[in-house]
Amino acid sequence: METPETRYAKSGSVHIAYQAFGEGDRAIVLVPGFVSHIENYWSSPQFARWLKRLGQGCKVVMFDKRGTGLSDHVNELPTMDMRMDDARAVMDAEGIEKAALLGVSEGGSLAALFAAMHPERTTALLLYGAFAHFKDWIPTDELFEGFMHYVDTAWGSGESLPYFAPSYVEDEAVKRWWGRFERLGASPSAAMTLMRMNREIDISHVLPTIQAPTLVIHRTDDPTINIHGGRELARLIPGARLIELPGENHLGFLGENADQIVDEFHQFLTGSKPVEVIERTLSTVLFSDIVNSTRHLSEMGDSRWREVISAHDGIIDAALARFRGKAVKSLGDGILATFDGPGRALQCAVEINRAVRSLGIDVRVGVHTGEVEMTEEDVRGIAVHIASRIMETAGDGGVRASRTVKDLVAGSGIRFDSLGEVNLAGLDEPMEVFAAQA
Repeated sequence: METPETRYAKSGSVHIAYQAFGEGDRAIVLVPGFVSHIENYWSSPQFARWLKRLGQGCKVVMFDKRGTGLSDHVNELPTMDMRMDDARAVMDAEGIEKAALLGVSEGGSLAALFAAMHPERTTALLLYGAFAHFKDWIPTDELFEGFMHYVDTAWGSGESLPYFAPSYVEDEAVKRWWGRFERLGASPSAAMTLMRMNREIDISHVLPTIQAPTLVIHRTDDPTINIHGGRELARLIPGARLIELPGENHLGFLGENADQIVDEFHQFLTGSKPVEVIERTLSTVLFSDIVNSTRHLSEMGDSRWREVISAHDGIIDAALARFRGKAVKSLGDGILATFDGPGRALQCAVEINRAVRSLGIDVRVGVHTGEVEMTEEDVRGIAVHIASRIMETAGDGGVRASRTVKDLVAGSGIRFDSLGEVNLAGLDEPMEVFAAQA
């Protein structure tokens, strides 16, 4: 799915940025958390897959609340009434009369209030990692001032990631994305203003008036919003169903049960979970891996090695962007990516291999073109296996390619040296492998 077009709805005099994607008779309005940037969502492979799954079989509309992301920045403190107006304006702009409200984190309070105040426009209420009292987010004055100090002095660094997704603190790609999420979501002063408003949130008295069917999902070890917040929501909303899932990440699109969260929402709304869509297509697969990473870590030490890994990941991200590669998943010391053209994949591989040498490391890269099975979360098939095994033939670094790739990029200016036929683990017949360089 292409990244949805960002549009604007008018809420009074304020412009609210929103996106709509997915198809179906049912509609979901996604109310985001504390800050957001709807276009930045799609730059995270994990978040993009999560959203695509959410949009299977239904129309999803999501927006940046006023003062955040791409929506108008405002001088006055946005009240909950104003924010409800923003949600209604987005629905009107898309011609949606009734929808399920999906509130995430701090957005859960707004979604619940909307469901209570506008039952005629609410088909269901879905809450993830949400709360009724702000104290379930930040329970003490000391912790609140600590968070405000972080916003004032380090906002945009991504250093708050352990507070939201502790399982990913060693994932430099996620940390970089989280830092960008902070910067694009709101300026430091805007973030502090919003936090002062959020501190006043207490919707417990309106929860018993909610009429919409309600599903509450909460991870038991959520480090941001205490599990008590989810349990209280389920206790106070008449007939609400509570699902407690294991996990220590507040960010719902990260973690082993990220898909289950979406599937439970679909099950609640439609009685069935989305069917995994498998697309068979011809694609070029690229695998990369740092040579002797364990030895480098031992020699450099943790701090220096983290700096090298961060720079390495930045080189890969830039190369993928330049050559239109799609990152499927990070492999710790490397990447699995796909391309719609073998020439771009090979040029990307050569550029990565050359650029990382400035960091004092070498990478091995394998490239192969073949039929793969692509789902919204992964890519698999024999072509993926072959690309991985081809990469492994470059023991001390370099770019290796299959004959298929070599034959498809004639005239590219890349030189190929045959390494002969090589027995690749898991394959019945040997394959000719080529060393490639510009």
